[in-house]
Amino acid sequence: MSHRPRLTVIGTGYLGATHAVCMAELGFEVVGLDVLPAKVEALASGTVPFFEPGLPELLRKNLDTGRLRFTTSFQEAGEFGDVHFICVGTPQKKGEYAADLTYVDAAFTALLPHVRAGSLLVGKSTVPAGTAERLAEQIAATRPDVELAWNPEFLREGFAIEDTLTPDRLVFGVRSQRAETQLRAAFAPVIEPSDTGPATPVVVTDFATAQLVKVAANAFLATKISFINAMAEVCEATGGDVTQLSKALSYDTRIGGRFLHAGLGFGGGCLPKDIRAFMARAGELGVDQALSFLKEVDAINLRRRARMVELARELVGGSFGAMRVAVLGAAFKPNSDDIRDSPALDVAANIAQQGATVCLYDPAAMNNARLKHPELGYHPSAIDAARGADIVLHLTEWAEFRDMDPDVLSHIVNNRRIVDGRNALDPQRWRDAGWTYRALGRP
Repeated sequence: MSHRPRLTVIGTGYLGATHAVCMAELGFEVVGLDVLPAKVEALASGTVPFFEPGLPELLRKNLDTGRLRFTTSFQEAGEFGDVHFICVGTPQKKGEYAADLTYVDAAFTALLPHVRAGSLLVGKSTVPAGTAERLAEQIAATRPDVELAWNPEFLREGFAIEDTLTPDRLVFGVRSQRAETQLRAAFAPVIEPSDTGPATPVVVTDFATAQLVKVAANAFLATKISFINAMAEVCEATGGDVTQLSKALSYDTRIGGRFLHAGLGFGGGCLPKDIRAFMARAGELGVDQALSFLKEVDAINLRRRARMVELARELVGGSFGAMRVAVLGAAFKPNSDDIRDSPALDVAANIAQQGATVCLYDPAAMNNARLKHPELGYHPSAIDAARGADIVLHLTEWAEFRDMDPDVLSHIVNNRRIVDGRNALDPQRWRDAGWTYRALGRP
């Protein structure tokens, strides 16, 4: 494809909106589509309906250039684009581990009649192996003049712009040279070396491998997090310090320090559901034993939440009744307003159920948290949340929490007790200020 292709992005949630904005930033003409008119209206007016640093500014910039627009019309999107990226969600099925592909199937079904001959449909959604093959058969039966490719996403919430504009790798699952050529054209500014860095590595592979890359990556990261949290359990039993253990391990270049940080564990909309869907698909394929270790990875992760509640309860004398508990954090990670499977919010709700008055503050996730857990108390700042508290819980590693002055909080709390669920605070600093400091996996 010699000319610069026109792109459509189907689905404007976290992945889709980010992809649409960033591809427009790279110079492409982009149409983003969503079936929810309110979401399309918000984006078209320059409002991002979730928290991602830098994205609102980039959205407004590219709306102003005219390269980016949004629609609810599959006909408009289909007729516009040369390459169509499918970016809809694949949530966990209710009551099951398996991924729900309802939105993926609906997107392909609605778009396919409207695309022009020679177009390329590109799946970016995280799907079980075998999904692309099934969709390719359906496409071939009705539109043999259209091809399918798979291009998994690897976005980190809080770093999504960087991960789209300068990814560490691109994976193209294709069945023809023509599809590869079209994908390379759609990512040309990313692939080509520039003054700011070398060319992005491109792995060209088959459908099955392309679908496995994302879930395999998430399974590995989840395993590494749960490994160090398992070591935290051992450290608590032996009197060891998991932060020092992690530091010592990190100097081994075979292991490294990334994702080797013990604490409250992982959450969000990707790692938990993806490893569960991976297990479910392995069972369907008859290789469930290959991924049986992921059951313990998941269990370790959930045990950290229970241990956090237990540690806080011990520190207040064995019962949360009549206790005022300050909770710092609701999002599953900093620089995000995502509360899906959030360890912080899970702990807060559990403690509230045990009779405590929970006073919560998060810099970005307050509205989302309030919708899911209206029974909790919400406060406009960390200071307000901590006022009169019998114990303070640090549960999401926002910079403003890491940088808190313990002397300032000392004058407003009822008792100087803090549990650091992220092993991110300086224990000596807090203890020197007269606080009882406890953390997961350390004395």
